[in-house]
Amino acid sequence: MSKIFTPTNQIRLTNVAVVRMKKGGKRFEIACYKNKVLSWRSNVEKDIDEVLQIHTIFTNVSKGQVAKKEDLIKSFGKDDVTEICKEILKKGELQVSDKERQNQLDSLFKDIATNVADKCVNPATKRPYPVSMIEKAMKDIHFSIKPNRNAKQQALDVIPELKAIMPLERAQMRLRLVFSGKEARKMRDKLSKLVTSIETENWENGELNLVCLIDPGHYREVDELVHSSKGCKALLELLSLKEVTEGEELLE
Repeated sequence: MSKIFTPTNQIRLTNVAVVRMKKGGKRFEIACYKNKVLSWRSNVEKDIDEVLQIHTIFTNVSKGQVAKKEDLIKSFGKDDVTEICKEILKKGELQVSDKERQNQLDSLFKDIATNVADKCVNPATKRPYPVSMIEKAMKDIHFSIKPNRNAKQQALDVIPELKAIMPLERAQMRLRLVFSGKEARKMRDKLSKLVTSIETENWENGELNLVCLIDPGHYREVDELVHSSKGCKALLELLSLKEVTEGEELLE
């Protein structure tokens, strides 16, 4: 009785998300778990074992055809499968159905709007907008989603565009800062260029005690200013992450 020959370079996989990349004139594919590729690209998922169904590089996943080692070396300059998989994950094209792609875009669109609603307020009332209002405004300006960028990054991109059609500003952070020493006044002058408003300012025995509001985008600069201060002692305390009035902004 003759034996059935099964090619050793063929692996059958089902229900996979395929990421494809062309390099060196050849096609390479990897088999991933659905919904994990975008998580990896947005740095939510950091364990590649949770993304790959199998640590194997294919020329055709659906046919189970495995890429040859010499082709990997010729195209990528290495044969480290994990590193090549990471490159394909980063630069390759995710193969999904039109329905899946639309669902992913719809979900990402809502995530971006949710991020904007969480970060911003109406400057007149200090109240946040409902996510539905942000979504409508994003549609009005025809905001173009970039599938390979995460929601947080794109929320920061869309905020300036939304400001053109609606009253919108980043919710401010409230800080308390203390400077003491001969350079305290100079530090105060540098700080004044970074703050949105100063709520209280008290000087006592050469020590400045100050409470202010800043745009979150300036927090790192303020922190660096405090830690790089010379000739005076400095203290930075975060009093509140977001200065907002309770309740959502209502559409009249």
